[in-house]
Amino acid sequence: MDQPEDMASLSEFDSLAGSIPATKVEITVSCRNLLDKDMFSKSDPLCVMYTQGMENKQWREFGRTEVIDNTLNPDFVRKFIVDYFFEEKQNLRFDLYDVDSKSPDLSKHDFLGQAFCTLGEIVGSSGSRLEKPLTIGTFSLNSRTGKPMPAVSNGGVPGKKCGTIILSAEELSNCRDVATMQFCANKLDKKDFFGKSDPFLVFYRSNEDGTFTICHKTEVMKNTLNPVWQTFSIPVRALCNGDYDRTIKVEVYDWDRDGSHDFIGEFTTSYRELARGQSQFNIYEVINPKKKMKKKKYVNSGTVTLLSFAVESESTFLDYIKGGTQINFTVAIDFTASNGNPSQSTSLHYMSPYQLNAYALALTAVGEIIQHYDSDKMFPALGFGAKLPPDGRVSHEFPLNGNQENPSCCGIDGILEAYHSSLRTVQLYGPTNFAPVVTHVARNAAAVQDGSQYSVLLIITDGVISDMAQTKEAIVNAAKLPMSIIIVGVGQAEFDAMVELDGDDVRISSRGKLAERDIVQFVPFRDYVDRTGNHVLSMARLARDVLAEIPDQLVSYMKAQGIRPRPPPAAPVQSPPQSPAHSPPGSPVHTHI
Repeated sequence: MDQPEDMASLSEFDSLAGSIPATKVEITVSCRNLLDKDMFSKSDPLCVMYTQGMENKQWREFGRTEVIDNTLNPDFVRKFIVDYFFEEKQNLRFDLYDVDSKSPDLSKHDFLGQAFCTLGEIVGSSGSRLEKPLTIGTFSLNSRTGKPMPAVSNGGVPGKKCGTIILSAEELSNCRDVATMQFCANKLDKKDFFGKSDPFLVFYRSNEDGTFTICHKTEVMKNTLNPVWQTFSIPVRALCNGDYDRTIKVEVYDWDRDGSHDFIGEFTTSYRELARGQSQFNIYEVINPKKKMKKKKYVNSGTVTLLSFAVESESTFLDYIKGGTQINFTVAIDFTASNGNPSQSTSLHYMSPYQLNAYALALTAVGEIIQHYDSDKMFPALGFGAKLPPDGRVSHEFPLNGNQENPSCCGIDGILEAYHSSLRTVQLYGPTNFAPVVTHVARNAAAVQDGSQYSVLLIITDGVISDMAQTKEAIVNAAKLPMSIIIVGVGQAEFDAMVELDGDDVRISSRGKLAERDIVQFVPFRDYVDRTGNHVLSMARLARDVLAEIPDQLVSYMKAQGIRPRPPPAAPVQSPPQSPAHSPPGSPVHTHI
């Protein structure tokens, strides 16, 4: 007999089982002849890529390129790396903006046009290179700024021509090496009338069709013909896609404030040549072809020398997990009065006999994935914002199981049981303070910083945060430690403050001190409520989104601390097979972050 859809358990649903990506594809974006929106200079373009959900058809921002100042023909360095599924129609949208300020809010910048396509369309184009006209369709005015925003629901109705977008796709090899190198130059051409030159290098990898793709720019060295650039690191796949003999072209420019950088010259090399390190083979003549044609006595426009070269294999999240790193999961639940009386069906804490409430759904969705990375399955569970018996004192860091010495619960079911038990004994009160639970987990994370443990705190809350300054300070301090924070906002409150804590666009700071890493990920629960009632699918999406940044956050901590993955433990010695007295309790559970 088939199980009803809403009865399926979350652990039975594997959101990736039916769609393992064929490969990863790197998308490079260039534009030509963009609209000029600036009065006294050219536009400062930024490209934003969106992907479209398979079921709800909602566009979700995937990433942004860097901003390039003062140009109508940008070649963006920052790439978009996406999973490529042959069997799916993966709709993409690219919006171009002229950036007018440092605000991450796109409505504060001038819209330059957009293009729609599918990933298959780019990959299937000749040379995997697709050119499309940028258009401005119909607009809707932003209610706050009054600026026109693109109305994308029209599917990109052709409107005013706004230039061209060029999209290139290249399959990434599995090469995980990272090359670190440093260059200097000698006797470069003088390009500035009143000074010397302000040189910088631009690196390009060659493509199979003979074209070149930009992959790195150095910093600008001011007023010198003999610059020594800083050491930089670049993935080997970005430099040559694993083909060590592929041509690498390096162009040398003199930087100009107006964006019309003067070409000094160029040279070519390859990864194989660079890997020789500092030697006479890695001193390159910088050649300006136009000068060479005009001047008979032309020798070169200076030389560039490789000072150092090193390569190491980049460690991945799974390398650390294989080496035994444990993820310690802690949950903190909001018990403030704004949730409503738990005995009434309008309350966010209401315990219906028929379905889990939003708190329990979010906890289960995240917990059922993350629990498999913790061997003892004992998870501390805390509450905040309640009056506790017997004296009615307000606490922002109380154990849901009532045990001050050991707030750990056995498995996700144990947390749910302690949560339901607390609802019957404590009084919902306030205010909404995060800092105590963040500090609680940070204390535990600080105790073990050798790479063997990494803490993840899940905060589920319904309200506007009351201790913003203290929370910011706690997060900035926690960013130095092996921990990450996930915040799920339930209910219909405004969560603007949570977006500020999620430092994707602007890194969080406290008392003038910047967080060393972005460790907070926030999502509003309401974005994942499935109108069809299929909580299994919508909660799988929520878990995927909130956990998506954890692997990179873990690796960034390990890298910053110089911690390498430990070798995987040796496989246990197998004893001679015996006839089992009973069947094993269950087959292994495969999980993905």
